[in-house]
Amino acid sequence: MQELWGRKVLKKEVEDIVLLEEQAQKLATMQEVTEKTIQCLRCGQIHDKRSVQLVSGAYFCPECIQLGRVDTSQEFYHLPEPEPVKRTVYFAWKGTLTEGQQAVSNELLASVKNGESRMIWAVTGAGKTEMLFETIHHSLECGYRVGIASPRVDVCLELFPRIQAVFPEEAAILLHGKMKERYSYTKLLVCTTHQLLRFFKAFDVLIIDEVDAFPFVDNLILQYGVNHAIKKKGSLVYLTATPTKELTKKSAQKELKTSILPARYHRRVLPVPKLKWCYRWRETINKGKGPKALVTKLRSLVTRNDVLIFCPSISLMEQLKSVIEGEFSETPLACVHSQDPERLEKVLRMRNKEYRILITSTILERGVTFDGVSVIILGANHPVFATSALVQIAGRVDRRMDYTAGEVWFLHDGCTKAMKEAIKQIEKMNTLGIKRGLIDEV
Repeated sequence: MQELWGRKVLKKEVEDIVLLEEQAQKLATMQEVTEKTIQCLRCGQIHDKRSVQLVSGAYFCPECIQLGRVDTSQEFYHLPEPEPVKRTVYFAWKGTLTEGQQAVSNELLASVKNGESRMIWAVTGAGKTEMLFETIHHSLECGYRVGIASPRVDVCLELFPRIQAVFPEEAAILLHGKMKERYSYTKLLVCTTHQLLRFFKAFDVLIIDEVDAFPFVDNLILQYGVNHAIKKKGSLVYLTATPTKELTKKSAQKELKTSILPARYHRRVLPVPKLKWCYRWRETINKGKGPKALVTKLRSLVTRNDVLIFCPSISLMEQLKSVIEGEFSETPLACVHSQDPERLEKVLRMRNKEYRILITSTILERGVTFDGVSVIILGANHPVFATSALVQIAGRVDRRMDYTAGEVWFLHDGCTKAMKEAIKQIEKMNTLGIKRGLIDEV
C-alpha cells in the first residue's frame, strides 16, 4: 500500500480496493465548524451549509472540485509515512557553486538538519536550483521524503529533468493536472502546488519554488495544502526573487530565517530598467500604427540582441504584431500567450534563434531563459505589471555567462509606484551585491 503513504485520497483514486479496506486509515472529508458552516478538510475552505448541500443531504466542497468532488458521504484514505531509513544515494552533479551560492547552500543544509524552515531570496538568474542539490542529497541519504513544488506546470516540466540528471539512480515522479501515468510512491517528487492537496504529513523537506507567483500567492487553499503536506517537524523552504510582503515581514521580525543572494553567478550587476515616455501608446496601436518610441527603441535593440516585448493584454499583442511586421518586414517574429496552443513550440523556436522578436504576455515573466535578449515592457504603467512582475521580467536579461549588453526598457505614459519600486528593488540588490563583494563591475 505504498501509494497511500503520506497521501489523503478518495477511494476512486486508489487501485487496490481490497487492501484499501484492510489497511488504510479513514479520515473525514469535511467537518462541521458551526451549526451553519462546514469545512473541507482537503482545501480548508469553510462554506455555508445551505449553499453546498446536495439533494442526498450530503455537503460538498465546490472550491477543490477540480481534484474530484469531495462530500460528507465519502472518506479519505491514508497511511502514515514510514520512519526514515538511512541509505546511500548517488549524486551525479559535478558543478561548482560560487562563493555566494555556497553560503546559501550551507545555510539551507543547516536549517534542514535542525528541522527549521527558511526563505531563499535570490535575484533572478542566481542559480537557485543548483543551491538546492546538496540539501536534497543529504535529505535523501537520511531517508527523508523530499517534495519540490511550483505554482506553474511549465516550471515543473523544466525542473524535473534537471533534478533527474543530478540523481539519476533515484526513483522520482512528476505530478501535475495533465499527467497520464499512474501515481507511484517515491522519496523524491516534483509537482504543482495544487497536487499538494492530495498529501498529508508526507514530506520531511518541502521546497516551494516561485512562492510569489500566481496562483500560489495569496491563495489560502494552496497554502493550506502546503501546511498539511509537510510533517510536523519538517522543513519548509521558500524560493523567491520577489518575496511577498508577508514573507518579508516574517523575515524582518526574525520569524523566518532568510538567506539573501543579491548577485548572479557571473558577478555582473543586474540590468537596471530605463524609463522612456511613450505617448498614447494604446491609441496609436488601435489606429494600426507603431508608437514612435517603441519603433525607435526596437530598431536600436534588435541590432545587438533578440528582443522580448511584453504587452499588458492579448488583444493588444495581436494588433502590435501586425504593426511591427509592417515596420520590420525582414525580421522573423511571433507573439505568444497562455491561450496559444503553439506556446511551447514558439518558446523553443525563440530559444533556437528562429525568431528575433517575440511579443508576449506576462506568461514569460519567469521560469524561462533566452540567450542574448533585451526586454521592452510596453505600457509598463498598466496595472497588470505589479512590482514583482516588473522585477521578474527585467530578470530575463543577462542571465548567461557571456555578456551581450542586453537592456531593459519600461515604455510608459505615466510612471507608477510599481515601476519605481521595481527599479528601487533591483538597485538595492546591486548595492548589496557590491557591498558583499559578489559583483565585479560597477
